[in-house]
Amino acid sequence: MSAGFFAILDDVATLLDDAAAMSKVATEKTAGILGDDLAVNAQKASGFSASRELPVLWAITKGSFINKLIILPFAFLLSAFAPWAIVPILMFGGVYLAFEGAEKIYEYFSKKKSEEHTPEVEPKTEEEILKIEKSKIKSAIITDFILSIEIVIIALGTVVTQTLPIQIVVVSVVAMLATIGVYGIVALIIRIDDLGYKLIEKGRKNSKEFMVKMGELLVASLPKVIRSLTVIGTLAMLLVAGGIFVHNSTTIHHYVDFMPSLIAELIVGLIVGFIALTLEKSIMFVVKR
Repeated sequence: MSAGFFAILDDVATLLDDAAAMSKVATEKTAGILGDDLAVNAQKASGFSASRELPVLWAITKGSFINKLIILPFAFLLSAFAPWAIVPILMFGGVYLAFEGAEKIYEYFSKKKSEEHTPEVEPKTEEEILKIEKSKIKSAIITDFILSIEIVIIALGTVVTQTLPIQIVVVSVVAMLATIGVYGIVALIIRIDDLGYKLIEKGRKNSKEFMVKMGELLVASLPKVIRSLTVIGTLAMLLVAGGIFVHNSTTIHHYVDFMPSLIAELIVGLIVGFIALTLEKSIMFVVKR
């Protein structure tokens, strides 16, 4: 009986050891998309008042965990019973990400143009601000859902030849680490100014000019970091979307094969995004009429 017990322990130890090794490989494979995920979600979680930043980020983080809990069982079932459906789902998600990226570009230029004609902006009511906040949280969670599918599918691809228990452990670990790691870093980014103010206060209190300068640098850097992440996040959505089509469509891959991969993915992402945006605008125009 004791021999059987130790044999079970040995099997469990072997499983965990194999899972740990494969988790490292899967994490390396998903590193690129995790970087895109960070840029996209940092951009999505920014732009709120200081008092609302962490509550909003927590709401998005909870949504991200729920996304993973929905996606993981679905991914394992697809892998086992309908592997042919994985690519179409990825491409549908790619259309959404491309649309999001194209919409950001469209809104930027539309807003810039409208600001030239409407220099005075009426202050928004608290109800309007909360409505915008809920809309942004919903958009962030939907985008996280698409990126989460990408992360899960890529991680699953690295262990597809392994046994089901190893697949479950590895993909689940990578998925959960993605949420914890990405949103943990986002939380640090959006609270840079708070750290800066504390350094300024402490530096002035203790007459330490270096701490004051460091604090002022952090406070001044936050708007630039957020603006940079907005641009990076938009590019990331287009690149991820373009990459889905380039790597999963032999026809598209054939036509852009002569280009550097990043340029090809960006161009394809832009084309798909603006086609989707044009269709959405056309449908909305017809519906409103």
